[in-house]
This record gives sequence, C-alpha cells and structure tokens, in this order.
Amino acid sequence: MAHILKKSAFEGVKGPVVTIVMDGVGVAPEGPGNAVKLANTPTLDFLMKNYPLRTLKAHGTAVGLPSDEDMGNSEVGHNALGSGQVFAQGAKLVSNSIETGKMFHSETWTNLIENVKKNGSTLHFLGLFSDGNVHSHIDHLKAMIAEAKKEGVRKVRVHILLDGRDVGETSALEYVLPFEAFLADLRTDDFDICIASGGGRMQITMDRYEANWSMVEKGWHTHVLGEGRQFASAEEAIETYRKELHVIDQDLPAFVIAKDGKPLGTVNDGDSVVFFNFRGDRSIEISKAFDAPEGAFDKFDRVRFPKVTYAGMLEYDGDAHIPHKYLVSPPEITGTMSEFLVNHGYRQLAISETQKFGHVTYFWNGNRSGKFSDELEEYVEIPSDVVPFEQRPWMKCAEITDVLIDKLRSGNFDFLRVNFPNGDMVGHTGSFIATKVSMEALDLCLARILKVVDEMNGIAIITADHGNADEMLELDKSGNAKTDKNGHAKVKTSHTLNPVPCFFYDNSNNDKYDVIKEDGYGLANVAATVVTLMGEDAPDYWYKSMVKVK
Repeated sequence: MAHILKKSAFEGVKGPVVTIVMDGVGVAPEGPGNAVKLANTPTLDFLMKNYPLRTLKAHGTAVGLPSDEDMGNSEVGHNALGSGQVFAQGAKLVSNSIETGKMFHSETWTNLIENVKKNGSTLHFLGLFSDGNVHSHIDHLKAMIAEAKKEGVRKVRVHILLDGRDVGETSALEYVLPFEAFLADLRTDDFDICIASGGGRMQITMDRYEANWSMVEKGWHTHVLGEGRQFASAEEAIETYRKELHVIDQDLPAFVIAKDGKPLGTVNDGDSVVFFNFRGDRSIEISKAFDAPEGAFDKFDRVRFPKVTYAGMLEYDGDAHIPHKYLVSPPEITGTMSEFLVNHGYRQLAISETQKFGHVTYFWNGNRSGKFSDELEEYVEIPSDVVPFEQRPWMKCAEITDVLIDKLRSGNFDFLRVNFPNGDMVGHTGSFIATKVSMEALDLCLARILKVVDEMNGIAIITADHGNADEMLELDKSGNAKTDKNGHAKVKTSHTLNPVPCFFYDNSNNDKYDVIKEDGYGLANVAATVVTLMGEDAPDYWYKSMVKVK
C-alpha cells in the first residue's frame, strides 16, 4: 500500500479498506413492512451478532436538509459520506433563496421574466409535483408563480410530474386539487394560468444516468409538442388512468390538457421554461434536451426545437455546466475524501451499476464530474437492466460483486467503495416480495465479498445512505400499518427517517483500534473513520472518526 505524507503514528490496517453502501437499507424495528428484517439474511444476521455496529443519522439536518422531518436521499447521503462534512443542500438552498428574495433578483430570473414580457409569450414550469422535498417542493413552484404574476407575466403553463414515491403512492389528487384552487385564486383576465400536461415520474421526463432516454423523449412529446392522450383536466386524467390501469402515481402514463382538441400548453419559440427540481440526477437529461442546439443533440428526435430561455432550479452538473442557466447555485463542496486520498498517494476504486454509479463518483466527490487523478483512481460502471426493478430485484448485485472481488484480489487498491442499489430501487416499487428477494441477493453478495476481505487482511465498513426497504408500509404512531378504505395495508414507496447501520467487519486488524461507543454519529463521520483506519489524521474540518487507535 502506498503510504505517503503520513501524519499519524498509526501505520494503518494491513490490507484495503472497503466501504459498502447498501443503498436504501435502514435500521427499524421488526414489523410487517420491514423487508430487511423479514428477508433471509444470514450474513447481516452474523454481522449483527459478532461485529461492532453503530447507527448513523442519514436524514434531516445530519445531511444538510432543512429539518429533521426531511427524509434523506442518495445524493445528499453520498455527499456526506464522501466529504466528511455537512453542507446546506438543495431544498434548503432554494427555500433560503426564495425567503430572502435572492432568487427573484438573480440575473437568470430576470432574463426568464423579461423574455416572456418582451415576446408576449408563455412562462412554463416543469417538475416533480409534490412536497416530498427530495427532488422538489410544491411551495417553491407556488412562490415562483406568485412572483411571476407580481412582475407582470400574463401567461403561465404548469407541467406536472406525479410523484407517488417520495410521498404517498396514490396521493396525486391531494396536491392537484388544492393547487387548482390556488391557481383559480390567482387567475384573472390579465393572468392566464393552468396545468398543461403531466404524467408519472417513472414514465416520462425524469430518467437518470442515461438509463432510459425514451422516458425523456416521451416527456418532450408531452410537454413541448403537446402530443398524447387528451383530457379536460389533470384530475380527469388521474382518475381515468387509475380506473383503467390500477397503477400508482409514479407509473401513470403521460397526459395532455386540451380544449376543443387543442393542447393548452405547448412550448414555442420565445417562451421561457423553468425546470423546478432542485435535485440533479433526474434533471440533467431533460436539461440537455432543452439546452443543446440544433445538430448537437442525438439522444432522440426532438421533432421541433423551440428557441426558449431555459433554466434549472440549480446547476445540476457543475463540471459539465448543465444547464447553462440556473436560479440557485449548488453548495460548493470542497475537501472531499477522494481528493484527500489522492493527495496522499492512495489508490481508489469506485464501482456500482448505472442506477447508482453517479453516486459513488459525482456525488461522493462533492458534485464533481471526473477523477482527481487518472493514475490513482479507477471507476467501474456495470450497465443496469432496463426493466422494472421488481422483475429483476437482484439487479446487478452479482456482476458488481464479481468485479469488486477481482479488484480486491489484484492488490492494486487501498480504498474501495461500492454501492448496491437493491434496497432503494426495488424498495421504491412498493413490492414487498421483490424487495425481500433484493435483500437476500445482496446478502449472498456480502458473504462473498467479506470472505475476500479476510483473504486480503482488510476491513469492510458496511453502511447505507438512507432507509427505504426497512419500512415499506405506512405506519401509525403505534407502529401499526395504516389501511385504506378497503382495509388493505397502505404501501410506502418513499425513503424513511430511520437511521442506517454501520458495521465494522475486521478479522485482521481489530486489535489496533477501538470503535468508539457513543451515539450521535451521522454519515459525515464515515470519511474520517476511513482515513484513520488507513493511518492518516483526518482534516480538522471533517466530522470526527468513529474509531480510536490504540
């Protein structure tokens, strides 16, 4: 192992340090909705009985979100894991910008408003339509609409992506109906506003990591071209699809609001468009479609490419500068673990499948694309299947594990990090049976990896970025499952507020350090823990290590 510029008297563990992120696997009491506890997981059970375990805060203020009522997510979770610090994150940044008025005094907002007033054109808002506060918040949308009216905009169209993932799975009308009342109060002869199109977030527009560009293409045809099945209102569309298809909100097909057979809200030359999601992963592709000029976009045939002023809520990729215009600057995350290890000469591997590849690279590195060192870092992406996750709940566990084991045995890496998406991606489907299978597949892979960690005299830190699979039913205050009007348990597809595990698996070095026995740790404590085990003194600005060397 390459130990350069050592600061600590501790020489570090004998072999590599491996951080395993079990995405979406939280710690919760055993119950009918806990797919983690009810799955057959002998490896996790063995870890629980025989190795040090700490629980880590993975939501709310512990990861930079506004309050402890805000569920964590993979993006902020990996920011904290990779940086050893906590930064104000998307939702909080946007809320602060609106409250202070900073957003409405920005050059981008001014350009959006002046463009439509000059052209007598339409201001469009497009984004996830809920108060889940993971990708967006409906209050941000309402604030921007109210401000647009105040500043003299005459025509606004809203394109809604239905959630059912970060909020209740069939809660769409709980947002649509009050929102329609909100619009009715604002609507005047001089202010023409309505919902123009929509569809479920897992059907249109919000693909990520270029896994399924056809979703974005469907969204383009729906929002921009006004093509698709027509309805008189969003309420009618939602109720009709529910009766016909019996699917949850995230899977509702696209719809277009029309009058006399004419779409009410196509996007045209001279319009302004705001994508109001603050989270980046599912915002990049639609932003590329709006930003890329003629001849510079080949992901699908846009058919018609309107010349618009487009802006995202945030800059979703700071290195690629996507989008070109944005309303709120993302947090500037510096001093990450990856950069620290590169500067000290350590060799690193990052690996996951497509669905979470960006999390162990871009988000882990502080919202930064690319490597700090081509020589010292290697990234491996295993292509994800393009099928509903409940149909293949094992996802790419085995393939990820195969590569990780090969890389471990090569002896070429000092620190390796891996994300297994199963608990999160399958958990979001609401299928309890599939999620149990996903956990069992993950458990098999953990057993294989830990055997090789022993071979290499290494240590594995096994943790998660947030909960999901641990609580798949809506629970009341007593911990009992809530039921719908038919007496069926209400499925939960969102992340949880539960802590996540942090196991210390080490059979070769555990006489050299103690795991500190105290509460209050969060994801940001992992970075200092890793570098301490590698024989380095963590920077003072990181959250403290969970281990103390002897």
